[in-house]
Parts: sequence; C-alpha cells; structure tokens
Amino acid sequence: MERRLTAILAADVAGYSRLMEADETATLTSLKAHHAELIDPEIAGHNGRIVKLMGDGILAEFASVVDAVNCAVGLQRGMAARNAGVPQDRRIVFRIGINLGDVIVDGDDIFGDGVNLAARLEGLAEPGGICLSATVHDHIAGKVALDFEDAGEHRVKNLTRPVHVWRWRDRDAGPETPASGPAYGEVSRPALALPSKPSIAVLPFDNLSGDPEQAYFADGIAEDIITALSRIRWFFVIARNSSFAYKGRSVDIRQISRELGVRYLLEGSVRKAGTRVRLSAQLIDGATGNHIWAERFDRQLVDIFDLQDELTQTIAGAIEPALSHAERQRAKAKRAESLDAWDVYQRGMAHLHRRSEADLTEAAHLFDRAIEADPGLVSAYAAASECCFFRIVGGFAEGSGAQRQAGLALARKAVELDRQDAGARYALGRIYTVRREHELAIPELTRAIEFNPSYAWAHFALGMAYATSGRPEDGIAPIEAAMRLSPHDPYLGQFMVHLGSAYLFMGQPERAREWAERALGEPNIQWSRYALLISALGYLGRQDAARRAISDLLELRPEITVGAVGAWWPISDGRSRDCLLDGLRRAGLRE
Repeated sequence: MERRLTAILAADVAGYSRLMEADETATLTSLKAHHAELIDPEIAGHNGRIVKLMGDGILAEFASVVDAVNCAVGLQRGMAARNAGVPQDRRIVFRIGINLGDVIVDGDDIFGDGVNLAARLEGLAEPGGICLSATVHDHIAGKVALDFEDAGEHRVKNLTRPVHVWRWRDRDAGPETPASGPAYGEVSRPALALPSKPSIAVLPFDNLSGDPEQAYFADGIAEDIITALSRIRWFFVIARNSSFAYKGRSVDIRQISRELGVRYLLEGSVRKAGTRVRLSAQLIDGATGNHIWAERFDRQLVDIFDLQDELTQTIAGAIEPALSHAERQRAKAKRAESLDAWDVYQRGMAHLHRRSEADLTEAAHLFDRAIEADPGLVSAYAAASECCFFRIVGGFAEGSGAQRQAGLALARKAVELDRQDAGARYALGRIYTVRREHELAIPELTRAIEFNPSYAWAHFALGMAYATSGRPEDGIAPIEAAMRLSPHDPYLGQFMVHLGSAYLFMGQPERAREWAERALGEPNIQWSRYALLISALGYLGRQDAARRAISDLLELRPEITVGAVGAWWPISDGRSRDCLLDGLRRAGLRE
C-alpha cells in the first residue's frame, strides 16, 4: 500500500440536520454557492486537494501544515463575511479540525488514524472555530501569525491515547459567529440552571460492535449506571428518558450540559467481538469539554448479566471519587467571598484527604462553617464525624473520649437528616468502629453498601470492622471488593494494610508481611503500615528487617510505642489485639 505524510483538514456544517429540515432546497443551494465561490477556490489557492465531500462534510489534504491552517482560517473568515446579513437561523457555519499524520492512499482516497483524528478534532471545534492537534501546532509555531488557545488533553472515541488540542476562533468575528443554530445539534433548548449539588447525565453508550443487535447491551450498561449513580445521594442524576433523547445524534457536549442543566456528563462506547467485550467511558466537564476521568475495561463474556452488573458497579465506583476530586478543585479555584455551603464543604474535604493533624483541624473548622451555612447538608455532618475518626486513629486526639462522643453525635445527625444516605451510614459505622462497638458498626456499614453498592470505602470499612472484631476471615472479601472498585485510590495502601492485618489475625504473618510491604509502596503512608510490617516481621523472626522498619516508623512518628498502637488501632477483639501487640514486642518496639 502507498503511504504518505499529509496535513488533513476535516470540516462539517454545525446544525446541518436542522438547516435541512427547515429548508432543504435553500440549504443545498447555499452550500453549493459557498463551495463554488469560497471553499473550492480557497483550498486550491493553498495548494490543497479535496479528497471527498460527505453531505455537509469536507475532507481535504495539503502538503504543508502552514497551508492547511491558513486555508482553514481563510474559510472561517470568508464564511463569516458571507453570513453577514443572513438570519442567524439560516447561517451555514463550519467546524474545522486539522491533523498531520501518516495515511494510506487508495486511489484518490486516504485512510488511517491520521484521518480519524482530524475528524475527531473537527468534532471538538466550536462553530466558526478550528481545532489543531499538538503536532500541527508545533509545526506552525512562528510561521503563522495567529493566537491559539491550549485546550488541554481530550479523550476521543476509538483512540486509546488522549489528544492534546489547540483551539482558534476569530476574535474579530464577534459573539454571533457560532450562532448559526445549535452547535452540533438539531434542536435548540434554553439553558437550565445548575442544581445546588453535583449534577451528571449519562449519555447513551455507542455500540461499536458492528452488530445492531448488540445495541441492547450498550443501552443496558448506560441505564444501569444511571440507576447506580442515583443511589449516591449527593449526586443529581438526570433521568434516563432525558439523557437518551440524545441517542444517535451528534451534539456538542457543552450544548447537552446547558440543555440538561448538568455540570458533568458521562459518555462511552461498547465493542463486542466473540467472547470479548471492551467498554470505554469518559467523564467530562460540560462547561469546558475537558475530560476529568477516562478508563477502558476489557472483559471476557461468560454471563452477560453478570458482566453488565460488574461493569456497572466498577464504573459507578470509579466516577464518585473522580467527581469528588473535580468538585474539590472547582471549590479551590473560587474566590472566598463567593463560596456557598457546598464549596466550603468541598474545601474541607480537600483538607480531610491530607489527614495531617493541622489539616484535620482545618477540615473540622470548614465543615462547621458549611453546617452553619446549610444545617441540612448531610455530607458535612458525615465528613465532620470522619474528622473525629481520623483524629483518633491518627493519634492526634488527646481527649479521644470527647472525639468519640462528638463524632457519634455528628454521624447520628447525618442519619437523622437522611436515613438512606450511604455516606451518613458509613460515617456512623466508622465512628462505632473507633468506639470499639463493632456489633453496631457492622450493620451500619452493611446498610451503606446496600444503599450504594459501588461505595468502595464502605466495603473497606466493613472489612476493617470484621478484621478488628475477631472475624478476620469475613473481612477479606469486602476489602478485596474495595480494591476492585477503587484500584487507583489515593489511600489504596490503607486497604492493603487492613487486608494484611486480617491475615495476621488469622495466623498468617507471611501474607501479612507481603501486604504491609505492598502498602508501603503506595502514597500517603500512615503509621499503621509500618506497625503491621513490624508485627509480622516479629513473628517471622526477621530481626534486622524489623529494626529497619522500627527506625522508619519512629522517623515518621517519634512518639509511637506498643501502647500507642494498641490505643490507636480500633480492635475490640482481645485475641486480635494481643496478636498485633505481641508481634511488635517480639520485633523490639518499645513499650
């Protein structure tokens, strides 16, 4: 096959279906006139070649990326001039994407990833605008007197790696340039106000299997994710019928965000080949079009319903922390005087996740402010209770009895406000655990999972409660479920250390050592990871390694002793407590 490196320009008309529906003859007549008088001469004048026309679409190639970009700018400025005086709902406005890539040549046609990427870039462009790949932007640097905006990295369909995008729109054209009708869509709806809590719409997943019969599987995945996300009480989730109204339509993400009144959108695709299924999903900020989270899942198809359940739970579990992080970053960027209760709560969550003594103090202060501003904000009460939990297990609470009582009152208030809120039940279960009232903790954490089966931290907390209450064998499965639901969790090391502690309490110090060492390879190291390692090494008789681990622990927390570990680790079962502490003594940790 013949191959060549070429600059590829892809363009199409924004709102073409709407224009054709309104007046088919006038639209085609105008488009032909634009081709004859502007488009074809402009492309030829920049030494380009029209590869093919596809209804409203154009695919052209150029030997020079500078020529391709100058041609695109000439087309957009020329169309703006030709649209002057034309009613906004009748204007023909193009979106253009440009890429430089190696293509396969077949007669007069060209194929390959370079062509596909140009088409995806066109889909990211605003009406009247241009999107370039980073490769094109690098090649025209210093050669084209134009200002391009860095639009960051985007994940696009059918390409595994994110694409770095640069955008251009003619500043002199004024705000009416993209007003040729709805960007990318066929129906214009008024923008809706955003809800007070994080809002999300799950769009229909694309069926890429080439088999129309598989569309039911793609639809089923999206519907189940909507149901799963609806269980997360702090999300506002758009109903299925509204989000599925966009099925089969090429509509700009930002337009959908405005029309549905949501901040975030989830889109994805499903490809099935034989017994293999590949699902890709992306979480997108509807205001900017930037990707917040993206993941690909490859699975073997054994039972289609089991697979659907697994993928749904995994995706829902991954979205919650990604969306939480996005909300914290958004709140962090806002000015102090413009913060509402939710923003103050999110700033508190940023400190809570750092877990130092100073951060926990600041987090508690911010949660108090959020509660004062909105006494019905369940999440703030639950998070304030979690502050108490971490102060106790972190060894930062001199009056731990007062912290236990305060944490219990806050968690009970959260449950009183919303008895079906998974976060509230989780907080109550956690504070019962640290109070060593495991017989009360386990039912609450079980309820949290019932209300939100994708809640990774509830699974972890349940496993920890089992492990520290004399039932370590029952703790393994919930912690493994948590690790499956949140495999990139910032505190994955804590999942690992409590999984290791379950094995230690079951009389398997070698397994405990393995998990403790793996935990120490994860970020956000806590004292408990060293404590478990030291205890396991004590039982294994590895004194040199134990001394090194003790030295590392004392460098992290100089005040720690065997007694401190016993006070901070919330174990209610006497035999398990003795098991942990005896291992520390054998290793040589001071009393």
